[in-house]
Amino acid sequence: MRGTFVVLKRELGAYFGTPVAYVFLIIFLVLSGYLTWNLGQFYELGQADLRPFFAIHPLLYLALIPALSMRLWAEERRSGTIESLLTLPITMGGAVLGKFLAAWIFIGVALLLTTTNWFSVLYLGEPDNGVILAGYLGSFLMAGAYLAIGSLVSSFTKNQVIAFVVSLVVCLLFYLAGQPGVMDFAKGVLPDVAVEWVRSLSLYTHFQAIARGVLDLRDLVFFLSLIGLLLFANAVVIDQTKAR
Repeated sequence: MRGTFVVLKRELGAYFGTPVAYVFLIIFLVLSGYLTWNLGQFYELGQADLRPFFAIHPLLYLALIPALSMRLWAEERRSGTIESLLTLPITMGGAVLGKFLAAWIFIGVALLLTTTNWFSVLYLGEPDNGVILAGYLGSFLMAGAYLAIGSLVSSFTKNQVIAFVVSLVVCLLFYLAGQPGVMDFAKGVLPDVAVEWVRSLSLYTHFQAIARGVLDLRDLVFFLSLIGLLLFANAVVIDQTKAR
């Protein structure tokens, strides 16, 4: 864990030591605010809750998180610093976990800055704070899943653009898996067991359940298991790089 903390501290310093982090935060806050209060028709709904805010998160993350994750390992490969990282007295899992946690914490900071929206609805009415808190938890877990996908993809290539595009496509597939149109198509060509398997892989479906305030253990286990599995695969890929 000490090695993981060293990598985490190194990565967090790299994020906040460059203008890129602040540009990301500004873009995230501006887009989430604009989409919620304008395109989300917050005032037209006439309800003091953050449903429009959380409804945009799956697509907002789809655009922004691959841009954040594409550098995690691709940049290390391109610059050659991955060799020096792998020579440190740290386990492969610790290195992967440290880089992932740093990026996840950074996203958590971005989410924390959006709590001004929560204060706004508290001023405008009497929202269900439990539902809003669940929405933030679901959003954070979904962001972690997107990030784990992007980290794994980034470990395969030196090219950040390729890492971005492939991560976006894979994240999109996980997002679309639970959409009504996709499920209707799947029901027409796949057996019921396969349809349920596709539905169970949907990040959107699990996030929506949590965002409604329903903290089902199965949804929490899904996100944490998916993140753990992807990070394990990430460590295996990097370990193969070290072996070569």
